[in-house]
Amino acid sequence: MSALQNGLDKILNNFRSSGWNDWVDILIVAVAVYALIGLVRRTRAGQLARGATLILAVYALAFYFNLRTLTWILNNVLQVGFLALVVVFQPELRRALEQLGRTDVWMASLFRTHRDDSTVRARWQTATVAICDAAEQLSDTRTGALIVLERNSNLSEIIRTGTPLNGDVNREMLGTIFYEGTPLHDGAVVVRDGMLKAAGCVLPLSNNLEIGKDMGTRHRAALGMSENSDAVIVVVSEETGIVSLAKNGVMIRRLDRQSLFNLLQEDVVPPEQPQEQKRPFWNRRKANEEE
Repeated sequence: MSALQNGLDKILNNFRSSGWNDWVDILIVAVAVYALIGLVRRTRAGQLARGATLILAVYALAFYFNLRTLTWILNNVLQVGFLALVVVFQPELRRALEQLGRTDVWMASLFRTHRDDSTVRARWQTATVAICDAAEQLSDTRTGALIVLERNSNLSEIIRTGTPLNGDVNREMLGTIFYEGTPLHDGAVVVRDGMLKAAGCVLPLSNNLEIGKDMGTRHRAALGMSENSDAVIVVVSEETGIVSLAKNGVMIRRLDRQSLFNLLQEDVVPPEQPQEQKRPFWNRRKANEEE
């Protein structure tokens, strides 16, 4: 009883002597652990994590009951366990770091200077109309298409896998690229800042086992691209003509032209800035002084 009382006293003393920085420290660790658990549960790493937890539990029992042979074996396994986890969880770790970079809004605003240009906004508006027109036309003719719209994540690696174009986005160009028999019709088109950057690009395939059997390689590539970046991907099925949109690892299917246009306007076209924010800092200061 006295040992329990001493333990409770130590805990209470620690609480009394803790400052605000200790609570901030605990909060940060708790949020990080919660995010890590959520990440593991949403990916294929869940089963692997349970296996690693089981090994640690067996190691603790072996150490407690003094099972020397088993403890020695697990000791040697755990010495290389960290490197093994890095190798096994490499796709999940990469995806987590990319998501962390995308959620850092203030850092993204420092590097995303070109997104707020009114010229880029106008190009995106024109491009979204052309993409919707092309998707509708390709759907009617049941011509497969895969269009990647770059947002904050840099897709230079994907662009390098295709053929550079650097042209305007229009319905005729997209229809020619995806016309069956042309050299680039099997790959993806990448659109950056409202401009057609490359065609015939190779995308990473998703490992999601819950993809429907009616969705083929194009849909798996679209999901894989949306899982590894914040890009928005438009897919036209060659078999059914169904128009779909993939973003954040989710596939939105059976879109008509208006629904696709609304989604692209919301996700891709930069918001229009107020006139006051468009002015340079020194002009804004001068205008305020005159008022």
